[in-house]
Amino acid sequence: MKETLVILAAGMGSRYGGMKQVDGVGSNGEPIIEFTIYDAIEAGFKKVVLIIRKEHEEIFEDVLVKKIRPFIEVEYAYQDLNDIPQGIEIPAERVKPWGTTHALLAVRNIMKEDPFIICNADDYYGKDAFNKVMEFFHEDAKENDFCMVGYKVENTLSDNGTVTRGVCQKNAEGYLTKIKEVMNIRKAECGAEYEENGAYIPLEKGTPVSMNFWGFRPAVLPLMKELFDSTIAEGIKNNPIKYEALLPNDVGKLVETGKCSVKVLTSNDSWFGVTYKEDKPNVVAKFKNFKDTGMYPENLWSK
Repeated sequence: MKETLVILAAGMGSRYGGMKQVDGVGSNGEPIIEFTIYDAIEAGFKKVVLIIRKEHEEIFEDVLVKKIRPFIEVEYAYQDLNDIPQGIEIPAERVKPWGTTHALLAVRNIMKEDPFIICNADDYYGKDAFNKVMEFFHEDAKENDFCMVGYKVENTLSDNGTVTRGVCQKNAEGYLTKIKEVMNIRKAECGAEYEENGAYIPLEKGTPVSMNFWGFRPAVLPLMKELFDSTIAEGIKNNPIKYEALLPNDVGKLVETGKCSVKVLTSNDSWFGVTYKEDKPNVVAKFKNFKDTGMYPENLWSK
């Protein structure tokens, strides 16, 4: 099989103030996405699909893709605001795409047979996550058996503002039982807390959260398409300008209705990313240390 890395790279970077998907953080100007692809190749992934906005293709080709084509097969998929069920009217002022579930559906005509990871372009997940999911893909499993890599909530926060995370619950066997996309999470003595209806609700240290690192098989796509098509009209009605269909929430719905199982894998590595522009210096320092200690070569594509 051709294990594939699918990367969510169509975001608008409103909180960051620009296209953080291709903003350089490495010593040679590499964006985080470049290290992600390097790790995937090292783990044995054979193809990468970049989900982008069509108008950004030239930027991705110039900054990233021309460097990596000699090492891995590359294909683009396009998240298009107009890619919705017939009869649904797009609000006149709507600019933002329809969320991460909608982005996933951009690959429904590409991913026909092979298992794939889908993850964010602007998050660093560590090498261990790719190896764990690769092992999962080679287990004897059903087509509706999926996985995710979970991270401790206290290791995923920003010093520069609140964040949104998929807060998870799992059973004794390590399978996801519930997940909810929670906004406005910040650091707290207990580990973390989030604001809801004017009150702050604690999240204990060690609470697993999704950082959108999912291991899927193609069977997920018709399930997500059916769910998206059945909910978008109500979503637009309730919030026409900002409504989004989010992967953690929709995976949770599939789990709770018994349409799939999701094994929660844990990584030995730490997650980090650039939610805010102020996060960048810390990320730059981390990648410098990775190169200084030999985790990555000075030139990622020298061989």
